[in-house]
Amino acid sequence: VLYIWLGLTEFALILAVVLNKLPLVIATIREGVRSFDPAYDDLGRAFRMPFARRLRLIFLPQLMPFALAAARTGLSLIWKIVLVFEVLGSDGGVGFRISVFFQFFDIKGIVAYTTAFILVVFAFEYLVLRPLERHILKWRQVRT
Repeated sequence: VLYIWLGLTEFALILAVVLNKLPLVIATIREGVRSFDPAYDDLGRAFRMPFARRLRLIFLPQLMPFALAAARTGLSLIWKIVLVFEVLGSDGGVGFRISVFFQFFDIKGIVAYTTAFILVVFAFEYLVLRPLERHILKWRQVRT
């Protein structure tokens, strides 16, 4: 609907991403806040930790698994929205090239660009997201 009102512009793309992703991020973060263990906050208060330090050492570590989950699901949705935008009206990008190959029934081109896109997504997952998640969540115990 945004594309009809605003046209196929980058502003419409960004607005579509924000409007599609924001409710899920808010709900995920809200559940993270609801899952806080108040005993840790009581412990911080007992040791007279300032609020900023309690926020950094107690609240944010408890919230990070939920923030990472929101980021991961958000990225999967954002990739799809950007591809659809490129297919519908962009003059460049992977989605545009896939749509051109589709119009000419060039299966090799479709498979090549789709494979390249999938490889980029996997590379981002394994080279960026997973190391970041390991670093941020290194305080958690590993369950075997």
